[in-house]
Amino acid sequence: MAKLKDRLVDPAGWTDLVMGNWAAARAMIDSGTRVVTTFPGSPTPEIAAALELVPGPARTFYFEYSTNEKVALEVAAGASLNGHLSAVFFKSVGLNVASDSMIQLPLMQLIGGMIVLLGDDPGANSSQNEQDNRWFSRMSYMPMFEPATPQETYDMYKEAVALSRRLAMPVAFRMTTHVCHARELVTVGAADPAPADWTPRFDAANGPYVPITKTVFPLKRRALEKLEAVREVAESTPSNAVLAPNGGAPWNGKRLGVVGAALPAMAALEVIGASARPVEILKLGLSHPLPRRRIAEFLAAHDEVLVLEELDPVMETEIKAIAWDAGLETAIRTRTCREQLMGELGPRRVLALLAETWPDAFDPPAALATPAAPAPPRLPQMCPGCGHRSAFHAIQAALEASSITVADIGCHSLGFQPPYEVGQVLFSMGHAISTGSGMAIRNPSRKVVTFIGDSTLLHAGLPGVINAAVHDHDVVLVVLDNGTTAMTGHQPRFGSGEVGPKIPFKPLFEALGVKFLREVDAYEQAKLTALVKEAMAHPGFAVVIARHPCMLKFTRDSRRKNPGFRMPPIKLDQALCDKRHVCAAEFACPSFVRAEDGTITVHADLCIGDGSCAQTCPVKALVRQRPGGAS
Repeated sequence: MAKLKDRLVDPAGWTDLVMGNWAAARAMIDSGTRVVTTFPGSPTPEIAAALELVPGPARTFYFEYSTNEKVALEVAAGASLNGHLSAVFFKSVGLNVASDSMIQLPLMQLIGGMIVLLGDDPGANSSQNEQDNRWFSRMSYMPMFEPATPQETYDMYKEAVALSRRLAMPVAFRMTTHVCHARELVTVGAADPAPADWTPRFDAANGPYVPITKTVFPLKRRALEKLEAVREVAESTPSNAVLAPNGGAPWNGKRLGVVGAALPAMAALEVIGASARPVEILKLGLSHPLPRRRIAEFLAAHDEVLVLEELDPVMETEIKAIAWDAGLETAIRTRTCREQLMGELGPRRVLALLAETWPDAFDPPAALATPAAPAPPRLPQMCPGCGHRSAFHAIQAALEASSITVADIGCHSLGFQPPYEVGQVLFSMGHAISTGSGMAIRNPSRKVVTFIGDSTLLHAGLPGVINAAVHDHDVVLVVLDNGTTAMTGHQPRFGSGEVGPKIPFKPLFEALGVKFLREVDAYEQAKLTALVKEAMAHPGFAVVIARHPCMLKFTRDSRRKNPGFRMPPIKLDQALCDKRHVCAAEFACPSFVRAEDGTITVHADLCIGDGSCAQTCPVKALVRQRPGGAS
């Protein structure tokens, strides 16, 4: 395909191979979106990466990485209040952070229109859970679209924008991991040729915008009225359609149907299409509110209907209610066990469900071939050169057997794996300090040590810091500062200087009242061990900042500036090595390879030459390899 940045701003329509996230970015531009905000998180970071490619002169929109999802949502909502079409996107659990304000938005007149794009993650490919955010659309009275393909992402996004603008209400746009990352030939229309108009149009008369007691019920009434208006759209939109790949004739005397949305519906289309079985599919793109009449008609036209959906039984419950209210006798089939409530529903699992439901029509999927030699289990790894590894190796030496360690979200959460086993509890972004504070109350016998990354500290950790400082909770906080948002792909981190001015942590902590405060480079392991011991001996709240740049980002940036950049790799002097294996078993950089006879070597393709391992060897056998192979 042509370069993505050219495709994004090409004013003419085109057809090309793009992923769902890129289709969403182009749809934002084509729709005339003026303000886009986000906090990085999988599966949606490629939308931000695409928007960032748009050069300044061609950029008709304002884009920002916000400090967290709640802030991102509020910035986008504020722009809409001022008359500008806006969009916000983030990952599934990000909605938990944003929900306090999001739940209010459908009550308001958002005159510019606003799309809330949610990256849900069935299968928990990159999340701490697989929560089903369809519940939020129900709770907040917010309509929801669910595209199944990149093409539908583009088309339905524009439909969602039109709906949002017409009703002056936010519209949720749920893309699951599979849809975000799927690629297909997508045809896009011409970009919005209208120049950006930044006239501020906020008018309090469009409100009320202050939900006090007197206004709560009128606002709720209006939101419900809008939702009913959307339901009428759902009854007729082509985004909701009956598909009959093999016709709709009876099978063994029964007419069979499937209701689904997004990936499960596409998987059903693929499986049923290949089977030659006459099963019709009601595929829903505008999935909330459900089109009651359309569903009742579909149910009435079939003897048995299987509801196919990922995660929670949301549609299942509502469709059963529709059937009950309509007095229908259609047999509604659903998933039958807990395991079916988890994970993505791709073609193989859908075929299994169809075979379980209608064994006379579908054969179960063939058993997968057993590999001749199963792949050995592998633990998730921090990258070679990661400062977190160096920090954990040093901190392990300071911890006591009775210590309690609390982790947070980020690369460092991998520290709970062996051999470090640091970070025994993890809830959500920014929780570590507060959770650790609670574990420290009336607990003089087991010191609590908590960890947080720099990006997460600014996302949601600071309120916990303030609380711990004010109450002087007897807890240690280790800030693992690598200067970037590493886990989701090195998006800019607030305070690093990439977005606005730098925010130095030391004076920030001092201003918040932190009395015990130390800083150290995470590669200085002996010093870090000593500082953590000192912090653990301090009665009350203590903070240690362990700083080292993300070496993956450092190496990439260095090679962009100088393609020949490479730090001299590390080699192991076999004459000195006494095979205690501290480097491989305790420091555990993935660059080390241990042979069956116990010999350790350094993998030349993995070692980045950072040298953080050298200090861990008791006999100084890890040495830097000089040009020409000498050491």
